[in-house]
Amino acid sequence: MLQNVGSVDRLVRVLVGLALVGGAAFGVIGGWGWLGLLPLLTGFVGVCPAYLPFGLSSCAAKPHRRER
Repeated sequence: MLQNVGSVDRLVRVLVGLALVGGAAFGVIGGWGWLGLLPLLTGFVGVCPAYLPFGLSSCAAKPHRRER
């Protein structure tokens, strides 16, 4: 599957996911913090299913090749 999550987006997803899961694990926030597994997973895999139907991508644009 083609990746649609760019490097900055992946980093943010992993950090937010870790913060939410950590907060839930240590009882700082409620059980909803386990939802942080979703951004954590999409950050590691590099594919966001929510982007697919809309054709979105946060990956860097590929340079265009000039045809002669």
